[in-house]
Amino acid sequence: MEITLKPLTHDELPEFWQLAFSNPKAEWAQWNGPYFHDQMPTRREFLTELGVDKYQDNPNRQVIWVDDHMVGMVSAYFDDGALLRWLDVGITVYDENYWGQGIGRAALKLWITHLFNHINLPHIGLTTWSGNKRMIGLAEHLGLQQEARVRQVRYWQGKYWDSVKYGVLRDEWFAQNN
Repeated sequence: MEITLKPLTHDELPEFWQLAFSNPKAEWAQWNGPYFHDQMPTRREFLTELGVDKYQDNPNRQVIWVDDHMVGMVSAYFDDGALLRWLDVGITVYDENYWGQGIGRAALKLWITHLFNHINLPHIGLTTWSGNKRMIGLAEHLGLQQEARVRQVRYWQGKYWDSVKYGVLRDEWFAQNN
């Protein structure tokens, strides 16, 4: 099984929309910040606006491929906006048939290494919520350290959850991933 990361091309926009957004009740949406109640874009919105503007050829978003199958996406965004000094990453494996096979772990490892190699920053972070045990396990398995826990700020399904922040320093990452 070969796992690669590549930018989303214009020709791949319809396939990506089908994978990520065609099912508004997709299982991945129950774990990826569900407390925000984000609406999935329609096919038309994605193919004419959102996908073209924010996904296509975006160096901060890469499609996760397993062999020849598109299965998810990794992303990076600056928490501090235009200052460009505080980078967080994200990952979503949209196709649940590929969950539990180490694909997310391999993809996120590739992504963090890529970012450290291409952006001169000492730290990369990842933020999740206390209900997402898989993401917490992934962060810890990759050697990210829990750096903050903001208690009971995410409200979902009648309950308050913690926001949990993980991070890794460049020298720590390369020391453990040689």
